[in-house]
Amino acid sequence: MSEAMLDRWSVGSEGPEFRVGPLTRTDIVRYAGAGGDFNPMHTDVVFAREHGAHDVFAQGHFTAGILARLVVDWFGLANLRTFQVRFSARVWPGDVIVATGRIVSVVPVEGGHLARCEIGAGRESNGDGEVVVFGSATAFIPFE
Repeated sequence: MSEAMLDRWSVGSEGPEFRVGPLTRTDIVRYAGAGGDFNPMHTDVVFAREHGAHDVFAQGHFTAGILARLVVDWFGLANLRTFQVRFSARVWPGDVIVATGRIVSVVPVEGGHLARCEIGAGRESNGDGEVVVFGSATAFIPFE
């Protein structure tokens, strides 16, 4: 592996930050249409309020998709080997979500290396950076 690649793909290296938002109710409803998740908690403000939420909120897979975009932009879709997430908070209209990641291990394999990354997305819009989804991904890094 070249010196430049070692720097780019070393333990502790961070991926490109990916921002989405501020999210709108329309974004959430469009995702419902694309993903087929028409649960009224995501699409009907009156229903959501009647069932304890202050507004509609984004589907979990919407936020998982934000993390997926981060990893694909970072390594390329063809190099992604594993992707796991856990949801930790709801995402509301008006939220700005910031996804980040960093490499936590690099293991040599035939033809390149496997990089394992910790990934997460936090809510920037309320100023506290609350994590809304987190997980891990493994990607293949071929030799140059």
